[in-house]
Amino acid sequence: MSKNIILTNQEIEHKIKRIAYQIYETFVDEEEVVIAGIADNGSVFAKKIALALSNISNLKISLCEVIVDKQNPQLPIQTSLSLSEYENKGLVLVDDVLNSGTTLIYAVRHFLDAPLKKFKTAVLVDRNHKKYPVKADFKGISLSTSLLEHVKVVFDENGGNYASLS
Repeated sequence: MSKNIILTNQEIEHKIKRIAYQIYETFVDEEEVVIAGIADNGSVFAKKIALALSNISNLKISLCEVIVDKQNPQLPIQTSLSLSEYENKGLVLVDDVLNSGTTLIYAVRHFLDAPLKKFKTAVLVDRNHKKYPVKADFKGISLSTSLLEHVKVVFDENGGNYASLS
Protein backbone atom coordinates (compact mmCIF):
# COMPACT_ATOMS: atom_id res chain seq x y z
CA MET A 1 0.00 0.00 0.00
CA SER A 2 1.34 3.42 -0.89
CA LYS A 3 1.70 6.31 1.54
CA ASN A 4 0.16 9.65 0.61
CA ILE A 5 1.28 12.66 2.63
CA ILE A 6 -1.86 14.56 3.66
CA LEU A 7 -0.13 17.11 5.92
CA THR A 8 3.47 18.26 5.69
CA ASN A 9 5.51 19.55 8.62
CA GLN A 10 4.79 23.15 7.61
CA GLU A 11 1.05 22.45 7.30
CA ILE A 12 0.99 20.75 10.72
CA GLU A 13 2.75 23.74 12.28
CA HIS A 14 0.15 26.03 10.68
CA LYS A 15 -2.72 23.86 12.00
CA ILE A 16 -1.20 23.92 15.50
CA LYS A 17 -1.06 27.74 15.46
CA ARG A 18 -4.61 28.02 14.13
CA ILE A 19 -5.96 25.64 16.79
CA ALA A 20 -4.03 27.56 19.48
CA TYR A 21 -5.70 30.81 18.34
CA GLN A 22 -9.13 29.12 18.35
CA ILE A 23 -8.52 27.84 21.88
CA TYR A 24 -7.40 31.29 23.01
CA GLU A 25 -10.53 32.89 21.51
CA THR A 26 -12.70 30.34 23.33
CA PHE A 27 -10.92 30.61 26.68
CA VAL A 28 -9.96 34.31 26.58
CA ASP A 29 -12.02 35.04 29.72
CA GLU A 30 -10.36 32.26 31.71
CA GLU A 31 -7.21 32.57 33.81
CA GLU A 32 -6.13 28.99 33.22
CA VAL A 33 -6.73 26.24 30.71
CA VAL A 34 -5.80 22.56 30.93
CA ILE A 35 -4.58 20.95 27.70
CA ALA A 36 -5.15 17.21 28.14
CA GLY A 37 -3.53 14.98 25.50
CA ILE A 38 -4.46 11.35 24.94
CA ALA A 39 -1.26 9.26 25.05
CA ASP A 40 0.83 8.83 22.98
CA ASN A 41 0.48 11.06 19.93
CA GLY A 42 -2.32 13.14 21.43
CA SER A 43 0.03 14.10 24.26
CA VAL A 44 2.72 15.19 21.80
CA PHE A 45 0.13 17.21 19.86
CA ALA A 46 -1.15 18.73 23.15
CA LYS A 47 2.39 19.86 24.08
CA LYS A 48 2.77 21.54 20.69
CA ILE A 49 -0.59 23.30 21.08
CA ALA A 50 0.32 24.39 24.63
CA LEU A 51 3.61 25.87 23.41
CA ALA A 52 1.87 27.76 20.60
CA LEU A 53 -0.81 28.96 23.05
CA SER A 54 1.82 30.20 25.51
CA ASN A 55 3.38 32.27 22.70
CA ILE A 56 0.13 34.13 21.94
CA SER A 57 -1.59 34.44 25.32
CA ASN A 58 -1.15 35.10 29.01
CA LEU A 59 -3.25 32.09 29.98
CA LYS A 60 -1.80 29.80 32.61
CA ILE A 61 -1.51 26.47 30.81
CA SER A 62 -1.41 23.10 32.53
CA LEU A 63 -0.56 19.98 30.57
CA CYS A 64 -2.23 16.68 31.40
CA GLU A 65 -1.51 13.28 29.90
CA VAL A 66 -4.56 11.05 29.52
CA ILE A 67 -3.92 7.31 29.38
CA VAL A 68 -6.65 5.30 27.68
CA ASP A 69 -6.41 1.57 26.91
CA LYS A 70 -7.33 1.81 23.23
CA GLN A 71 -8.11 -1.93 23.04
CA ASN A 72 -10.36 -1.74 26.14
CA PRO A 73 -11.38 1.92 26.49
CA GLN A 74 -14.01 1.09 29.11
CA LEU A 75 -11.21 0.33 31.58
CA PRO A 76 -10.42 3.11 34.08
CA ILE A 77 -8.65 6.09 32.55
CA GLN A 78 -5.57 7.55 34.21
CA THR A 79 -4.49 11.18 34.09
CA SER A 80 -1.20 12.83 35.06
CA LEU A 81 -3.15 15.53 36.94
CA SER A 82 -5.41 14.81 39.89
CA LEU A 83 -9.06 15.82 39.83
CA SER A 84 -8.37 18.81 42.06
CA GLU A 85 -5.82 20.10 39.53
CA TYR A 86 -8.34 20.34 36.67
CA GLU A 87 -11.74 20.79 38.30
CA ASN A 88 -13.48 24.16 37.84
CA LYS A 89 -11.11 25.03 34.98
CA GLY A 90 -11.41 25.14 31.23
CA LEU A 91 -10.14 21.94 29.57
CA VAL A 92 -9.29 20.95 26.00
CA LEU A 93 -9.03 17.22 25.30
CA VAL A 94 -6.57 16.59 22.45
CA ASP A 95 -5.86 13.61 20.20
CA ASP A 96 -4.05 13.25 16.89
CA VAL A 97 -6.70 11.39 14.88
CA LEU A 98 -10.46 11.12 15.43
CA ASN A 99 -11.37 7.87 13.73
CA SER A 100 -14.33 5.96 15.18
CA GLY A 101 -14.61 8.26 18.19
CA THR A 102 -14.24 5.40 20.67
CA THR A 103 -11.10 6.68 22.41
CA LEU A 104 -12.31 10.26 22.47
CA ILE A 105 -15.78 9.49 23.84
CA TYR A 106 -14.43 7.37 26.70
CA ALA A 107 -11.92 10.10 27.55
CA VAL A 108 -14.71 12.71 27.39
CA ARG A 109 -16.80 10.53 29.73
CA HIS A 110 -13.94 10.47 32.24
CA PHE A 111 -13.78 14.28 32.39
CA LEU A 112 -17.56 14.66 32.63
CA ASP A 113 -17.30 13.41 36.22
CA ALA A 114 -15.48 16.64 37.10
CA PRO A 115 -17.02 20.10 37.31
CA LEU A 116 -15.40 22.04 34.44
CA LYS A 117 -15.95 25.67 33.39
CA LYS A 118 -15.64 24.81 29.69
CA PHE A 119 -14.83 21.55 27.92
CA LYS A 120 -13.69 21.36 24.29
CA THR A 121 -11.99 18.78 22.05
CA ALA A 122 -9.24 19.19 19.45
CA VAL A 123 -7.80 16.80 16.85
CA LEU A 124 -5.32 17.16 14.03
CA VAL A 125 -7.20 14.82 11.65
CA ASP A 126 -10.96 14.12 11.74
CA ARG A 127 -11.72 11.00 9.68
CA ASN A 128 -15.54 11.24 9.67
CA HIS A 129 -16.03 7.53 10.54
CA LYS A 130 -17.58 7.97 13.94
CA LYS A 131 -19.44 5.23 15.80
CA TYR A 132 -20.32 7.63 18.61
CA PRO A 133 -21.88 11.10 18.73
CA VAL A 134 -18.62 12.88 19.46
CA LYS A 135 -17.11 15.78 17.56
CA ALA A 136 -13.95 17.80 17.54
CA ASP A 137 -14.49 21.46 18.38
CA PHE A 138 -11.12 22.34 16.87
CA LYS A 139 -9.67 20.31 13.99
CA GLY A 140 -6.73 20.64 11.67
CA ILE A 141 -8.24 18.81 8.71
CA SER A 142 -11.37 16.77 7.96
CA LEU A 143 -10.96 13.79 5.66
CA SER A 144 -13.51 11.57 4.00
CA THR A 145 -11.67 8.29 3.71
CA SER A 146 -12.58 4.65 3.21
CA LEU A 147 -12.60 2.35 6.22
CA LEU A 148 -9.70 0.42 4.64
CA GLU A 149 -7.44 3.46 4.67
CA HIS A 150 -5.22 4.27 7.65
CA VAL A 151 -4.17 7.73 8.83
CA LYS A 152 -0.79 7.90 10.52
CA VAL A 153 0.56 10.99 12.25
CA VAL A 154 4.30 11.18 12.93
CA PHE A 155 5.72 13.79 15.29
CA ASP A 156 9.48 13.96 14.87
CA GLU A 157 11.61 16.07 17.23
CA ASN A 158 13.80 17.11 14.28
CA GLY A 159 10.93 18.81 12.42
CA GLY A 160 9.94 15.82 10.32
CA ASN A 161 6.27 15.93 11.33
CA TYR A 162 3.77 14.61 8.80
CA ALA A 163 0.42 12.91 8.44
CA SER A 164 -0.09 10.23 5.83
CA LEU A 165 -2.89 8.14 4.40
CA SER A 166 -2.22 4.57 3.38
